[in-house]
Formats: sequence, structure tokens, C-alpha cells
Amino acid sequence: QQIRLRMQTKMPDIEKGLEMVTLLVGKEENEEVKVEFELSDNIYAKARIQGAKTVNLWLGANVMLEYQLEEAQELLKKNLENCKQSLESTKADWSYLRDQITVTEVSIARIYNWDVKRRRQAKPQTIEE
Repeated sequence: QQIRLRMQTKMPDIEKGLEMVTLLVGKEENEEVKVEFELSDNIYAKARIQGAKTVNLWLGANVMLEYQLEEAQELLKKNLENCKQSLESTKADWSYLRDQITVTEVSIARIYNWDVKRRRQAKPQTIEE
């Protein structure tokens, strides 16, 4: 469940980054782009970007690397695809586990019923006169 929550929180960040890099790739060399970017939660700054050739991507664990726009776009696309695949895999695993829990519960109930039946048969029959 932690993996699923982590992937669900990472996916919007990756999509935002990919959208921005795609915007920058589509612009011409001397064309200016006005953007608002997030500094921290609910704090945004306005910026004008002109002639960007590289971007810095936050990789986590206090690591930030500079990439060419095309490399960054490829990396973000790959990360987004991996995130989606991981999320689907986690959903499938959860579904399988739920099915196995159901099978286990049914098996436990059958064993319990079998034991009750066996104990009843093992009791000596009392004859009433």
C-alpha cells in the first residue's frame, strides 16, 4: 500500500515536469516563455524563460542533475511509464492477495466445520431409557 501511495504522489509531479519540458522543447531559440513555478507548498514564483537548452531535474535523495531538454524529456517519459507500470503491478498484486485471503478464510471455515463434525461423531452416544 505504501508503494501505491508513493507512486500516486510521484505521478503528478512527473507529469508536470514532462509537460514543462515538452513546452520548452516546442519553443524556438529566442522565444520567451512566461511561467509560474512552485517554490514550496502553495508558494509560486513568476519567471520568464528564454532560450533554455538545459533543465535541472530533482532525482530525490538530495540529488539534482542538469539534462539537455531532449534527454530530460526522454527520462521523464521513461519514469512516467515505469510509474504507471509499477502502479498497475501493485494493483494486480493487491487483487491477487485479496483473492488468496478469501480462499484462506474459506479453507479455515471448512477445516473448522470438519473438526466440529468429527468431534460430534467421536462423542459416545447416550441411550435414554
